[in-house]
Amino acid sequence: MYPVIFELPTWFPFLGGAPITSFGVFMLLSFLTGGYVIRAELRRIGEDPEKSWDLVFMGVVGGIVGAKGYYLLLNYPSLIADPVGMILSRGGLVWYGGFLLATVLVIREIKRQKLGVPRMADIIAPALALGYSVGRVGCFLVGDDWGRPTDSMFGVRFPRGTPATTVQNIEQMFGITVDPELIEQYGQVVPVHPTQLYEVGLSTLIFFVLWRMRDHSHAKGWLFMVWLSLAGLERFMVEFLRAKDDRFFGLLTLAQVISLAIVAVGLVGLMKLRSKGGLESERA
Repeated sequence: MYPVIFELPTWFPFLGGAPITSFGVFMLLSFLTGGYVIRAELRRIGEDPEKSWDLVFMGVVGGIVGAKGYYLLLNYPSLIADPVGMILSRGGLVWYGGFLLATVLVIREIKRQKLGVPRMADIIAPALALGYSVGRVGCFLVGDDWGRPTDSMFGVRFPRGTPATTVQNIEQMFGITVDPELIEQYGQVVPVHPTQLYEVGLSTLIFFVLWRMRDHSHAKGWLFMVWLSLAGLERFMVEFLRAKDDRFFGLLTLAQVISLAIVAVGLVGLMKLRSKGGLESERA
């Protein structure tokens, strides 16, 4: 894998010698991808396309702060032990935390610009799907968010992952017993499900589905509810293959419980917005 793409030269002001990580690069690309999708859709409906970057800026702020805050709450014992180290660490970004805070800030910006929340939700939905897919490529390259050990043809080893897919890490950090046959065949660094790539593929597929459906005849906001339903279902399924330490609900992780709630919201929204007699006008 490629956790560090290159390091800035030592003479570079303030940041000399700092590593440029693949995760950081693809996180930037994910926001840019989403921005260009929104920009294209704003132009299509006759709005100023440059307004897309105001929404992206709010998404960046909310996404990073929310993702970090969610991670800190999830790991509060470590936060109490080393608050400065945890807050300033480069890692520790959780998607659902970022999504929740970014949603609040983006809605506020949409209302400020009087663009219409339901209409803009439909425009943003495909951007979210494709941006999420791009961001997960960064997770794969840095070796983060990988899955359970596997001997399937899809298995990938992450010797330089964060953390590495060593037997010790898998068993001690995630409580998963590694099959002795895997250890005998691969040694102490075993292959795991590349769940990041599974999500890349599924979320890209969701993007194409939404893109084909964006001229729907239902009420404004219906397409966003489709995205909520599909994205929540995708994450719920992939979580069964993830190596996780937050299975607080029996076999289910915290992310799966949140996913089920998101799917429920999406399905209810689909039923309420399935006809043109929607709840709000186009500019509401």
